[in-house]
Amino acid sequence: MKLQFTNSDIKQKVDRIMYELFAGGVNNPMTAIEQISYLMFLKSLTEFDEQQERISNLSGKKYESVFNGKISKFSWRVISRLSGDELYNTLAEVFEHLHELPKLTATGKTLFRQAHLKIYNRPTLKSVVSIIDGMDYNNAEKYDTDVKGDMYEYLLNRIAVAGTNGQFRTPRHIIKAMVELSKPKPSDLILDPACGTAGFLIEAYKHILKENTSKEELAEGNENGDELSPAQHEFLKTKAINGFDNDADMIKVAVMNLYLHDLAQSNVINFDPLTLPEEKKKKYDLILANPPFAGNINPEAIQEDIGLSTTKTELLFLKYMYDHLADGGRCAVIVPEGILFGSTGAHKKMRELMMDTCKIDAVISLPSGVFKPYAGVKTAIILYTKGGKTDKVWFYEVVGDGFTLDDKRNPDPKNDNLKDLFKAFEKKEAGPYSWIVKRDEIVAEEYNLTASRYKPASTEVINHRDPKEIITEVMKLEKEIVEGLENLKKKI
Repeated sequence: MKLQFTNSDIKQKVDRIMYELFAGGVNNPMTAIEQISYLMFLKSLTEFDEQQERISNLSGKKYESVFNGKISKFSWRVISRLSGDELYNTLAEVFEHLHELPKLTATGKTLFRQAHLKIYNRPTLKSVVSIIDGMDYNNAEKYDTDVKGDMYEYLLNRIAVAGTNGQFRTPRHIIKAMVELSKPKPSDLILDPACGTAGFLIEAYKHILKENTSKEELAEGNENGDELSPAQHEFLKTKAINGFDNDADMIKVAVMNLYLHDLAQSNVINFDPLTLPEEKKKKYDLILANPPFAGNINPEAIQEDIGLSTTKTELLFLKYMYDHLADGGRCAVIVPEGILFGSTGAHKKMRELMMDTCKIDAVISLPSGVFKPYAGVKTAIILYTKGGKTDKVWFYEVVGDGFTLDDKRNPDPKNDNLKDLFKAFEKKEAGPYSWIVKRDEIVAEEYNLTASRYKPASTEVINHRDPKEIITEVMKLEKEIVEGLENLKKKI
């Protein structure tokens, strides 16, 4: 049986690399992951080149290696044997020029554009290179086929600082919940307009593979989408996955994440959809996102066709997603709770658009601790389908997501009603954590979509004991006290 990431030696080696980098002065987790990404990609590119050369030799065809002539020194086989200043200087040159290789994929070009070596301590650099050299994460025969992806997601979980402008990583279990509720299909054109590390996009891809894998393969622990046609696989890898982010460093992390999940040809780019014009406006079948909160944009920079009088990023992204959703398309988006009740014209316009031209499938209230330690903001998930009109809204309140709601976010399985959400969503009935509100009531409240606004008042039934039983018990206790005092008096 193939090894999983969790029971392989790779996990321990990843921990060693992070320790070495921290001890060697690379204290920013994002920088550490960026540098590891460059080295891993270079090793993978070398191994791919060697594999292609072996295949060509067996078939009798001539193959021109990527690493030949003046750039033969860029090969991982050469670099892994260097040390000291020679290793540092060679890698510094590699990072700055590797994106110019003619055979490099678009993924590689994006990853290495404006790349610089930032591991300055020579012994640390040698140690990290040696550890990566001993990692056979490309060995599909030994490991689970997604071991590279699991390894990289483990690395991303080491990020323990918040980003800027309201950007922070969405917890993986929240991503999984949103993907499961929105049910991505093999034919869907999928977008995350603020994709960060590409968590939503990768989870959507994995969901599609799992849902289209035969029972026999699932029994073997494989989720390879063997029931999909070659054309569907090709569409998923080259067309289906689309993402933007205005942070160039974040896009590099996303690109590496996609590459390690066998999605090197995905359309994920460094682009700000709110301020930059698009050559061709695409419509998408599924949009998944957790756009930045609490940010503001210079009004002169905002694209006019968004058509919303506001500078708040969360509202602008919400309108952008609405505009780029195809008729019948679905959207699952995390919003700060202020979106649901805000009184500005822009807030009301967005809620009216969703209620009047879409079917709101659910508003799911999340506890305020879900995004700790990054932020304590109260949020909700809105799921809607474009087209039609909302006649009623199903609300669900998540009171616990299986983790403590403090900064530590330790596992807390006793406090978890998120796991009950999926069955409840299928029925969309009123229950202990859910309620249904008709359109007229919401319109009367100025389209307020806050779950707590309509939460039914609950009456707790308390079963009191029989008063006679309580009186008898008190009299018995009093008798025992009197007898105890009498005995104590005799001893004095």
